[in-house]
Amino acid sequence: MSNTSLGFIEISGVVAAVDALDIMCKTSGVELATWERKLGGRLVTIVVKGDVASVTEAVETAARKAIKKPAASGIIANPHEEILRLVNLSASRFMSKTAEGGGLDARTIQEV
Repeated sequence: MSNTSLGFIEISGVVAAVDALDIMCKTSGVELATWERKLGGRLVTIVVKGDVASVTEAVETAARKAIKKPAASGIIANPHEEILRLVNLSASRFMSKTAEGGGLDARTIQEV
């Protein structure tokens, strides 16, 4: 992931998180790196990756236009390898859940 930036949005609710992700992906050339649900889905963190300009634009636009105001947002340009390791660990848990069932279905989404 060299020359890659990470963008984070933490928002309340899965629907608001999906809306924010949709805004980010449509705004610029970013892609979903991973997501985390905490507190039973009440707080959802979306992590996107891409070049620094695209990530910055995506996060700022989603923070302004999402259906709910994010609890937090941030951008890390050129993240340290330990940050990348942490994001990759989260992504591997997410991907293993989808691989077990062959895709994202309602049960997989609830488990992730």
